[in-house]
Amino acid sequence: MTKASARQPDDLRRISAFLDARAAETGAARNTLLAYGRDLADLAAFAAAQATPLAALSREQIEDYLARCEAEGLSTATRARRLSAIRQFTRFALEEGWREDDPAIRLSGPGRSKRLPRVLAQDEVGALLAAVPDHGPTPEDRLRNTAAMELIYATGMRVSELVSLPVAAVRGNPEVILIRGKGGRERMVPLTDPARRAVLAWLAVRDGAGADSPLGRLVRGNGARWLFPARGAAGHMTRQAFHGMLADLSAAAGLPAGKVTPHVLRHAFATHLLEGGADLRAIQALLGHADLGTTEIYTHVLDTRLRELVLTRHPLARPPQGD
Repeated sequence: MTKASARQPDDLRRISAFLDARAAETGAARNTLLAYGRDLADLAAFAAAQATPLAALSREQIEDYLARCEAEGLSTATRARRLSAIRQFTRFALEEGWREDDPAIRLSGPGRSKRLPRVLAQDEVGALLAAVPDHGPTPEDRLRNTAAMELIYATGMRVSELVSLPVAAVRGNPEVILIRGKGGRERMVPLTDPARRAVLAWLAVRDGAGADSPLGRLVRGNGARWLFPARGAAGHMTRQAFHGMLADLSAAAGLPAGKVTPHVLRHAFATHLLEGGADLRAIQALLGHADLGTTEIYTHVLDTRLRELVLTRHPLARPPQGD
């Protein structure tokens, strides 16, 4: 077995982990995931020929790969999609600690227009949070869902960070909590008063659950360590379970299907802070971005929204009314 082929199983496992995360965190459509899987498998074959692990490709190697795609006559749309898959994968590899830099962050594609992240208006987030106390089959579920939703919007956490949050992180009604992000990086994030109240209410039920109740068995078993215990090998709520809860909650709040995902809530957190005058460096620290360039996308979101505001609300932008 060659050195390159020996690395291939690791490459395939990492592609699979990336696709699972995309499905859970952004609600990517099945066809999109299949396309990304094919694109990254092709890149993995290129990496194997270079005797380089997929997660260790350099910027120069990625540029060589993109040049080869162009030489093969692939369409502009296909090459742009491949670059999108590569950029998302290299950012994921950085966050997972598989590498220490992001070689694709500054690459530009063929005729590629920058896609701005989807965000929710503040009143839409308000509708979600207003609906969540009534969402869930049991009082315990409703308190858990409320705590989870308040936490994710108050902190901008990734869904993977939320579901794996240790209960010790919120003991003592803290004003600031420590979040351990991807790659083992840690950051301190303040909690809002509504988030603190929701967590306290959930903790009271979680800690007081009887030993013979379903929740009590979770708390005293494999889920003892976690804020949101659940059945399963991990012992805590899964990303998929949170995504499903969020989809149901969105429908209850009257929001369009597919508009709200955990990552959209993270975007909303950052955009709403920026709208309120927060410094971009502060938002970078709160989000746990390794590179400020990743955070800068929110300035484009804000510019777009302000431009739309002027064009739709300014009196001189309105067409003249007839007699």
